[in-house]
Amino acid sequence: MMSKRLLTCAVLGNFTTRAQNPALPITPAEIAADCLAAAEEGASIVHIHVRDPVTQQPSMETALYAEVVARIREVRDDLILNLTTGNGGRYHPSDDDPARPGPRTNLLPAEARVRHIQAIRPDIATLDLNTMVFGGEVVINAPESVRRMGKMILEAGVRPEIELFDSGDIALLKALQKEGALPEAPLCSVVMGVPFGFQPGPETVLYARGLLPPGAMWTAFGTGRAAFPMLAQSLLAGGHARIGLEDAVKIDAERLSPSNAAMVRKARRMMEDLGYPPATPTEARALLGL
Repeated sequence: MMSKRLLTCAVLGNFTTRAQNPALPITPAEIAADCLAAAEEGASIVHIHVRDPVTQQPSMETALYAEVVARIREVRDDLILNLTTGNGGRYHPSDDDPARPGPRTNLLPAEARVRHIQAIRPDIATLDLNTMVFGGEVVINAPESVRRMGKMILEAGVRPEIELFDSGDIALLKALQKEGALPEAPLCSVVMGVPFGFQPGPETVLYARGLLPPGAMWTAFGTGRAAFPMLAQSLLAGGHARIGLEDAVKIDAERLSPSNAAMVRKARRMMEDLGYPPATPTEARALLGL
């Protein structure tokens, strides 16, 4: 079993707010600075969402992603950049007519969800396979949409990271692999802690690991109070590590995290103590075949 592991910092996500943690980066300059600080503490990969700087709401604007990427690349070109395609799958049924979309609906065609990936061509792009209850709405990632997104991501020369929220998502992954729509030996994330999906626990990690296709490179991570315990569990089960303000706002049971970098620093110490130190970006590129 390899000793060095990948360490991803998920810097902001779609749902964390500054009301939950004032350290959350919002503007492209803040996001890029957090990515660079996380890299200094040991992250080899940064997972990036963007926000509208005025409203602080999730955005899919290519210009915002491009600014974040440019700011990072001005400083270092080795850090592995992982951009989300997760926004654009939410359906909010109206109270009086569930067939009519409500105000929180943001369903987008596949092309709109990967436009920034095609323009920027990062190292990695996430690809969600979940169709599930998510908060008060449902997330819809229909197989045809996933096929089209996966095809466009691969045609852009970008490696997809397959996001798996429950066991059915892994079944869909395998079905799409049989069609040739997704690659063999995929890069995967097992997401635990979203209500009505995989729940955090060592049994979940081992169960999900056993379902993954042969050769999969994977990370299991938890949200909220499970974030650091599941980081350790992922490592012990042979996976990689992920942490950041997307997944949790506290650095321990009592204290808000002062930054993404502080969370990465703690994760690095845990990894070193367990005997699985984080790979450098150059080593991580070799592991991923980038």
